Amino acid sequence: MGNGKKIDPSSIRAIAIDLDGTTLLADSTIGSRTAGCIKRLLSGGMQVIVCTGRAVGSSLGYCRELEATGAMVFFNGAVIADPASDDGAIRLSLMPPEVAAYGAKVAREMDVHYQAFFPGSPSPGGGGGFSEILVTEKSRPESEIYRKQTGVVPVVADIGEIASSGKNGGAIKSMFIADPSTHDEIIERMKGRFGDGIYMPRTHPTYLEVLKAGVSKGAGLKTVMELRGLRPEEVIAFGDEENDLPMFAEAGFSVAPANAREKVREAADFVVGPNTEEGVATFLEETFRLR
Repeated sequence: MGNGKKIDPSSIRAIAIDLDGTTLLADSTIGSRTAGCIKRLLSGGMQVIVCTGRAVGSSLGYCRELEATGAMVFFNGAVIADPASDDGAIRLSLMPPEVAAYGAKVAREMDVHYQAFFPGSPSPGGGGGFSEILVTEKSRPESEIYRKQTGVVPVVADIGEIASSGKNGGAIKSMFIADPSTHDEIIERMKGRFGDGIYMPRTHPTYLEVLKAGVSKGAGLKTVMELRGLRPEEVIAFGDEENDLPMFAEAGFSVAPANAREKVREAADFVVGPNTEEGVATFLEETFRLR
């Protein structure tokens, strides 16, 4: 399904792929068809740009499995790094310490799960020489669900104390994991305190994230495109959640799986099969004649 846009496959030099809900299967693995398609494109000179809300550490395995290198977008654009390099983050955008601390206060008062990522010590041997620490103030069922999905194990500590210590410079991002019915109140309280100084995308039905204003997958992809010498018309972006909409705006073409949010499907140039049926692979096979 498409909106009438036509793609000349010979003009495409890169694909920008979201992971969860788009490229990954429901069990957070990459399907064999999808991996095969991407590797074939890479071997033919195509650039693959991972654009994810995930942390660097929980994305590395996918980058390595696909054999994708170069500047990538992590944390919804808060971190840009090359997973094959030890030179550290190419760009790092941190929130002021008080944002993470206030988010923890809101979470305590509303009795919802809240966690925050802070920069960690450099981790040589891959991962862009960049590492992160996930902190939550209380172990809850949501912590275990998140660990199973991403492999990231949180540290239980006082988020406000860590944020205000000055050791980390601020949080990379924080996130509420809560029933969607609570999201509007959380947004109202956070925006009421920080206004346009923060960006709050929904990245999963229960995930509501908080990032520094100006950070987005779109801004991140734009930076990576400049670093790689890519023009918008040479890039196809794939995504399923509202945090992928800014990325759609930067790429020449956009593709959403059938399981994407309605507003994302409406914004996409093409809608393909759901992630559970490897819709991305089907699109790549048909567009680039990989069958």
